[in-house]
Amino acid sequence: MTKVNRREAIATMTALTGAAALTLTPHEIARAARHRAETAGLPQVPQFFDDHEWQTLRLLVDIILPRDQRSGSATDAGVPQFIDFVMMDGGEDRRTAMRGGLAWLDTECRERFDGKTFRECTESERAAVLDDIAYPDRAPAHLSHGVRWFTSLRNFTASGFWSSKMGVDDLQYMGNTALPEWTGCPPEQLRKLGLD
Repeated sequence: MTKVNRREAIATMTALTGAAALTLTPHEIARAARHRAETAGLPQVPQFFDDHEWQTLRLLVDIILPRDQRSGSATDAGVPQFIDFVMMDGGEDRRTAMRGGLAWLDTECRERFDGKTFRECTESERAAVLDDIAYPDRAPAHLSHGVRWFTSLRNFTASGFWSSKMGVDDLQYMGNTALPEWTGCPPEQLRKLGLD
């Protein structure tokens, strides 16, 4: 399996999009890396995560950002691929923390739920573990390492989702569009700010 490093990703982006590569989101960078793997004839598999970690990650990011009436889930937006790309491009400390956190989660579940991994747990069992680490101010002190890891995973998930096309659409972001004429700030906004 060939690794795609930062230099190769940038080269791919440049080849794919020319000058537009300067405005790519992290999701688009991950997609460019996937495109490079596909055109090289390599299977579209994670570069960092093993199969068990990959399936656990996919489940977790969809718990953090599930599909709803407004948009798709984190997996639909390509968040697992984004995180995989970040792990391959990040330092050893980041990779160790991610892999260690996933292992910790399985160990915590095994201890609580008769030897079951996180993926084998029921929805309510998963929720019980995640509720204990999702709220730093309420978390028991002995779970502090789980809290730090889950906070990091939640941040990666949010970054990957809201930098994707799906996430930008979900935010209803209207920037990055041409403005043919600037006529100043609308009067109603000036009044709202007390600047009229």
